[in-house]
Amino acid sequence: MKTEDVPQDLKYFKDRVIRDLMYAVDESGRYTPVLSDGWSVKNDALNVVWDDIREQCEAIRRQVLSGEASPLAYHMKKALQDVSMLSSYSGVPKRKIRKHLKYGEFMKSDEATLQKYADALRITVDELKRIDEWK
Repeated sequence: MKTEDVPQDLKYFKDRVIRDLMYAVDESGRYTPVLSDGWSVKNDALNVVWDDIREQCEAIRRQVLSGEASPLAYHMKKALQDVSMLSSYSGVPKRKIRKHLKYGEFMKSDEATLQKYADALRITVDELKRIDEWK
């Protein structure tokens, strides 16, 4: 691909600092780094993945509403975190996180632990306790 042909599809990167780094052939025939604002093919693949994650989040949301899972499970899925990652980011032991994935146990959580979860998930404690529909 030549440098002038590097895709610039702004669907996901519009008004963001994030950009893709791609390599393309310059006028001299050498590979050179070129910033891209996105690529429609990559965006289409991302849409499929995000649609799947939204479906999984909706299933977990229904479990939370029925008391089968905690809001923590929903927010972990939405943030693409598993127990190991959340433990690493929050400093909360994996065993305790697994316990808090149960609705009743989560509701007994102390404020300090909830704050650790919220910080690791980059949301507020109030948002952590809620499970608003994903827009």
